[in-house]
Amino acid sequence: QVQLVQSGGGLVQAGDSLTLSCATSGGTLYAVGWYRQTPGDEHEFVAAISRGGEHTNLPDSIKGRFTVSRDNAKNTVLLQMNNLKPEDTAIYYCATNTNPTYRVTYVLPDSYHYWGQGTQVTVSS
Repeated sequence: QVQLVQSGGGLVQAGDSLTLSCATSGGTLYAVGWYRQTPGDEHEFVAAISRGGEHTNLPDSIKGRFTVSRDNAKNTVLLQMNNLKPEDTAIYYCATNTNPTYRVTYVLPDSYHYWGQGTQVTVSS
């Protein structure tokens, strides 16, 4: 059973940076996706990284401000968020699946089987 543990997040001002971490204490961390959710909305895709880190995928609206990386030796994936804006305020989730394929990223939430507990990011103007 894969358990994802998230850390990071908090309250920051517009223009600040934050790094979110997603780690697993058991099992292998395969491809990872990051999503965010605000009350009443569905999960919004934020970033994805392939199992070996060969490929990343971020929507154009976020690309250039956010980056995703991983350290497989530490079973950890990082979401670096720069120049944060108030509209980035949300609960952020990481997710992984059990597909061993390398060089593939997944956008749809249904592609993932395990989810982190979520972490709140609040950006004040």
